[in-house]
Amino acid sequence: MSEGEILDILRHALWTAFLISLPVLSISLTVGLSIGLFQALTSVQEMTLTFVPKLGAIIIVFWLTMGFSGQQLVALYQEQVIPRIAGR
Repeated sequence: MSEGEILDILRHALWTAFLISLPVLSISLTVGLSIGLFQALTSVQEMTLTFVPKLGAIIIVFWLTMGFSGQQLVALYQEQVIPRIAGR
């Protein structure tokens, strides 16, 4: 494999990682900002108030997007990695 092919696979892998992590990171940001705003407005400074809801939201979104994530990973390997290994 040439350097161009390796960089092409790496580019596709990074794009896939971005697509897979986008829902989880966006919900984490949204929940974190809303809880931070709530804490600032009410002067409640409890550490578990930020951690537990954010963790719950991340688990729910991860569970809901597992099918999408699996499809993206399978597509990456079937379209990019395996054909290059097999020499097609």
